[in-house]
Amino acid sequence: MAINKDGAVENARKDLAQRLKIDAGDVKESSVEDADFPDMALGAPVDGEMSGMMITRGWRIKLEAEGKTYEYRADKNQVRLHNFKGKNYKI
Repeated sequence: MAINKDGAVENARKDLAQRLKIDAGDVKESSVEDADFPDMALGAPVDGEMSGMMITRGWRIKLEAEGKTYEYRADKNQVRLHNFKGKNYKI
């Protein structure tokens, strides 16, 4: 099932709240912008993952919580957390 921009933002918000152990209402949307990523892993591969090297269109989602900004990357097929404590995560 394809994900739309609003669905990707909501998935990212819920994921971040769970990771930080806070209420989803305490996670604020900073920005959501269209983006082109360098590969099918949206430039955020998880450890050991290989992905196709083709430009992939999606969204760069920035959320704020507890005074910090977190970046998610999404397209119609997936949502990924970029560089959270030095690692990438596929949601």
